Amino acid sequence: MSIVTDHCLSLLTSCKSLRALTQIHGFFIKSGVDSDSYFNGKLILQCAISVPGALPYARRLLFCFPEPDAFMFNTLVRGYSGSDEPRNAVSVFVEMMRKGFVFPDSFSFAFVVKATANFRSLRTGFQMHCQALKHGLESHLFVATTLIGMYGECGCVEFARKVFDEMHQPNLVAWNAVITACFRGNDFSKAREIFDNMLVKNHTSWNVMLAGYTKAGELESAKRIFSEMPHRDDVSWSTLIVGFAHNGIFNDAFSYFRELQRVEMRPNEVSLTGVLSACSQSGALEFGKTIHGFVEKSGYSWIVSVNNALIDMYSRCGNVPMARLVFQGMPDKRSVVSWTSMIAGLAMHGQGEEAIRLFNEMTKSGATPDGISFISLLYACSHAGLIKEGEDYFSKMKRVYHIEPAIEHYGCMVDLYGRSGKLQKAYNFICQMPIPPTAIVWRTLLGACSSHGNIELAEQVKQRLNELDPNNSGDLVLLSNVYATAGKWKDVACIRKSMIVQRIKKTTAWSSVEVGKTMYMFTAGEKKKGIDIEAHEKLKEIILRLRNEAGYAPELASALYDVEEEEKEDQVSKHSEKLALAFAVARLPKGENIRIVKNLRICRDCHAVMKLTSKVYGVEIVVRDRNRFHSFKDGSCSCRDYW
Repeated sequence: MSIVTDHCLSLLTSCKSLRALTQIHGFFIKSGVDSDSYFNGKLILQCAISVPGALPYARRLLFCFPEPDAFMFNTLVRGYSGSDEPRNAVSVFVEMMRKGFVFPDSFSFAFVVKATANFRSLRTGFQMHCQALKHGLESHLFVATTLIGMYGECGCVEFARKVFDEMHQPNLVAWNAVITACFRGNDFSKAREIFDNMLVKNHTSWNVMLAGYTKAGELESAKRIFSEMPHRDDVSWSTLIVGFAHNGIFNDAFSYFRELQRVEMRPNEVSLTGVLSACSQSGALEFGKTIHGFVEKSGYSWIVSVNNALIDMYSRCGNVPMARLVFQGMPDKRSVVSWTSMIAGLAMHGQGEEAIRLFNEMTKSGATPDGISFISLLYACSHAGLIKEGEDYFSKMKRVYHIEPAIEHYGCMVDLYGRSGKLQKAYNFICQMPIPPTAIVWRTLLGACSSHGNIELAEQVKQRLNELDPNNSGDLVLLSNVYATAGKWKDVACIRKSMIVQRIKKTTAWSSVEVGKTMYMFTAGEKKKGIDIEAHEKLKEIILRLRNEAGYAPELASALYDVEEEEKEDQVSKHSEKLALAFAVARLPKGENIRIVKNLRICRDCHAVMKLTSKVYGVEIVVRDRNRFHSFKDGSCSCRDYW
């Protein structure tokens, strides 16, 4: 029997698929070990923890076994707590209590409390806490620590601290858990106070503080903690780099990555993807190329997430051919994220037909698209004006792939119709949506009304937005733009006045450009700093040359103020993307490509200036605005003036 036992266990531990599990289960039945609680416990453990998609099978095994023990129940609760359906952990726990002959232990409560934390149900968490009190396990170290984490995840710092204060001898894990809970509840001062009161700190304690500050956007405090750390590991460095990237402080992300290399620490997967994310967001192509070189030399090119980050970086920095090279050169099987990243890259550049071709190639390869894949595909159709194709894929999404459209997919369809000028169709589509439209969906249509100058519909849409998000500055600016384009200056003045009265501030426009691996940022208007003065002087020279050699005349509607023509011309000449362009022309070697990132949508006048500059100065200009990429070459743009 021992030979059979060893063979069964060997088969079980090597099993990695549900199909193989069912075959082994059949072998168990034939071998007569299926009634043994030990073997069934091991089988449930393998189903719940090691084999993807096997949790329902583990549940059937548990409830079919005549007298399941606590280990079996705990294993299934543990499996569900870490799954996409953590609520099922609670139902299994309730069934365990209902049976009556199986009593929950510390593991039962720790796993089910972790599940409630994962779906952030404070009410269920309270119920589990009461059950732990009833069974006398609330002060158990393992259970109490998990309760602290649960209250922290649910934003209930007061209860997290109460559980901690009632612990007899909290260990370092409990101390770190209560600090994390304080950060979750935005109680930064209390987190620091508890940290300072710790008699013994381990390296995790320092990293918890660092992560708490970076996630909260308290980057100066994060810097101080980082400088105070007695020892910094790869987690410390990657936490800080990713924190700067997520908070838009790109130059600091680059600086700390360089420092990481200088002190001869080996970057890990997280720090590499973090710094590549900073390159993506800021448009720092040259620095991104340097990171790519490091990845190749250091042997990181086998890591799928790093390759995905490289694809995203090259796409967002305007170099689709390099993104393709990375994509095609991936050594292992490409993940859905890899395919989606490449499709999104093509979409951003208006290459809709190519994005569709790649999507079809993806499905033929056996990769199953997810909801994000369809967002990227619909986005591609929208920016290339492929209305019929967009409608077809929106239909296929549910009909063929059984993916229920989310609000983002409906938003893409509204954008598809609105961008092409089918404004009434977009409005009707929103009114017929099976789910309530969000402010973002209505805002998408308002933007289309602004682009196409439809005042009547814009006013209707703004009324809808007033119900959802009445004080959004972007909506007021879009409506103001519609009025200004139509010359209705009294309405423009009324909106501007209401914004002043309500103290609503519009988003400041900025543009950045990379020169010599350094990012320079510009905002609109006259400035007294060195680079701003240099940019303004060069811009005057460029505008004069465009007038003389290319017949440039300012698009004065872009000024959007009821002022004299001369003043309007002065306003549009100081837009941030023009200043970034001028600075790059002044500083970069002749003929070198210029890459600009703008946080808002590029205006028509700046678009015209970019086209003419590319022709007159013989330079290729790539502008990434809030919506997409514009590649200007020889006086024309890749968007074909459709944006």
